[in-house]
Amino acid sequence: MIVGVGVDIVDLARFERALSRTPRLAPRLFTDAERVSGDAPLPLRSLAGRFAAKEALIKALGGSAGIGWHDMRVIRDDDRNPAFAVEPPLQQLLNDRGIRRIHLSMAHDAGVAIAYVVTET
Repeated sequence: MIVGVGVDIVDLARFERALSRTPRLAPRLFTDAERVSGDAPLPLRSLAGRFAAKEALIKALGGSAGIGWHDMRVIRDDDRNPAFAVEPPLQQLLNDRGIRRIHLSMAHDAGVAIAYVVTET
């Protein structure tokens, strides 16, 4: 059963300006592992997609009480699909709300990044 649905869209140019104006913003929003792939920094469009994913998760959960930006770590599963690393305190929040699965889809094109999240029991 679907518990929540969230969607978020990020304008890449606006996101780039925010990151440029506030150098400490990226480390505040993303873990070190989220900002790199191998030895190379992730491109802006990928970071924007991860930010959209976190915002969409907050919407699907009905709020962010009890979790921070680093608690919603976006990863790739074994098939390279986007997913959330479910670790405490996110696991506790999911348990409290009866959520057993999180579905995440992300895309970027034409100057925007978008993410959809569906949570279910």
